[in-house]
Amino acid sequence: MNKSTLRVLAVVLTVVLIVLLAVALDRLPSSVRAQIASERTALAAAEAQIESAQDDVTRQVQSDSALFEHIPAATQYPQRLAQAGMALRSAQRDMDELATIEKSGRHGDAERAERLLSDERTIRTRALVQANEVKQDAAHWVDLKNHLPQTAAQMQADYNAIHAFDFGSLAAAVQKAETDWPEKKSDLESRLAAERSLVASADEAWQSTADARRQAAAGNAVGLDYGALFGAAATLHSTAADLPKQSAEVQSLTAQLYNSWDKLLVDMDVRGIGTAREYDQKVRTITTVHPAGTTSSDEKWVTVSKGSYDAMRNNLGMAIEHKPAGKYDIEAERTAQPAGFAYMAPPGQSNQYGHWENSGGHSFWVFYGQYALMRDLLFNHSYRAPEPYDWNGYRTAQRSGQTYYGHDTDSGSAKYGSQGAETQKTYSGSSYAKGGGFRDSQYASKSGSYRDSKYASPASRDPNVDSSPKRFGSGSSRPEEPHVAPPPQRSYRPTPSRPPARSSPGRTFGRRR
Repeated sequence: MNKSTLRVLAVVLTVVLIVLLAVALDRLPSSVRAQIASERTALAAAEAQIESAQDDVTRQVQSDSALFEHIPAATQYPQRLAQAGMALRSAQRDMDELATIEKSGRHGDAERAERLLSDERTIRTRALVQANEVKQDAAHWVDLKNHLPQTAAQMQADYNAIHAFDFGSLAAAVQKAETDWPEKKSDLESRLAAERSLVASADEAWQSTADARRQAAAGNAVGLDYGALFGAAATLHSTAADLPKQSAEVQSLTAQLYNSWDKLLVDMDVRGIGTAREYDQKVRTITTVHPAGTTSSDEKWVTVSKGSYDAMRNNLGMAIEHKPAGKYDIEAERTAQPAGFAYMAPPGQSNQYGHWENSGGHSFWVFYGQYALMRDLLFNHSYRAPEPYDWNGYRTAQRSGQTYYGHDTDSGSAKYGSQGAETQKTYSGSSYAKGGGFRDSQYASKSGSYRDSKYASPASRDPNVDSSPKRFGSGSSRPEEPHVAPPPQRSYRPTPSRPPARSSPGRTFGRRR
């Protein structure tokens, strides 16, 4: 055999091997085949379970027609079981298609098989749940019938619990809240009326089944109106459970009216790289109880999505949520606003929180002494009283649902928020600043450090000293990872300090100066 023939044979053998290898590799993944086998078994089991449920329910209904003819839900049993059977046939069609894919065994069909498996699994599960619900409902009524004396005893216990409920404390809380916050009177009255209507419905159910309850207590099922008895039992039981829950909800709403709270975005940080990057926000929640003016606060780091981080990245130092006294928590304002502005009255007026004062030709806001802690927390312990034009601008923006960032006359740029001149000074020690957030500001750290700020210590100016951000104190502890700085921002200069505002004596709750 000459060399040419050998070369031809080698080429042919190579082609054959490649074809055989390609055929061997073009197979449905073993994991998909395993899932198909598992679902085939599960579908067969579901068919048996649904068939068994149909037989059980049919037998119970036929053997105890005196019971089920009074149960409204029983009229839906055949339809619901038939729907479960039809759904299972749909799942079987998916399984038939999966069998075809399994037989052809091509790797390229794996994605389609996964979709069919997910669809079949969902349909099978729903059908099985529906059939079991019907079976359990029928068994529930049979159990009640078999324990009539216990049913009557439970009705008595539920009735006693309903009438032992203390409406006095709830009514007192509602009345006080209505007096202090008249605009909530209509809503609170409707909630209280709903509570009383529950009791009225329970009383009606109790009285209308007096004869049936006596018959049930004696264990006598002859001629018993099961529908009326069991319906009343359900009403009494649900009312006994719902009354304290709804009362607690109303009590909570009345308490919310006496609190104001703000959620301040006081720091931001981006950790990690690539797909492991995490976006963190530090939120300070400031709660003030009225009328005492008692203030408390809580700070914690929370990990948020990139979308949430980007949506809030301009709002450092701002109140990203504000709930005033006299409102429910669900009525909180969620458009970012300069911290503390919501507590100020229109220029020239006063309110329970403070008043406008004039000095040296300037007008500025003064918080009363009882709200000094609230003021310090809102302004990050660096209160600089806004001027009337700032408050007017804030109100104009608020009415249109927009965020007011103000205007710094010295820098010509924003005054509040991440790009604000006052924010850059007040939050110069934040992780956001140390990570280069105020990139061109005199308060920014260079290359993730703090050494170029005028507030840096001599040691931190040493390029050989580790100036990477550290975290101490409360809040969640997190391992240090490479920090990813936000995009460059514009350069600002801080507004010169004004003379400190003078404090004034406190005012009583609800009165105006």
